[in-house]
Amino acid sequence: MGRSHEQIMAALPAGRRRRIEARTQELIAEVEGLKALRQLAQRSQEQIAETLGVKQPSVHKIERQTDLYLSTLRRFVKAAGGTLELRVELPGKGVLHLTGVGDIHA
Repeated sequence: MGRSHEQIMAALPAGRRRRIEARTQELIAEVEGLKALRQLAQRSQEQIAETLGVKQPSVHKIERQTDLYLSTLRRFVKAAGGTLELRVELPGKGVLHLTGVGDIHA
């Protein structure tokens, strides 16, 4: 019989285990698409649709798109209960946070 995940992890040196666990947390923090974001926010497509003032099939379509207007993305994130922050990293300039981009009221 094979070893369990816990047994394999327990056999690793402590430093390697910490690096694996840290990377696992990084991957968990990365959300793969709007559907995963909605599910993480524990919202249904119907709930997002109601907040956006659209029908559920429109939310399904938005979740499947690979290219969105920033204003659409901002509204979707807000409907899921979050806020959208755009982060840009430039060589020698560090991290910049863009504000007002995708805000139709700005």
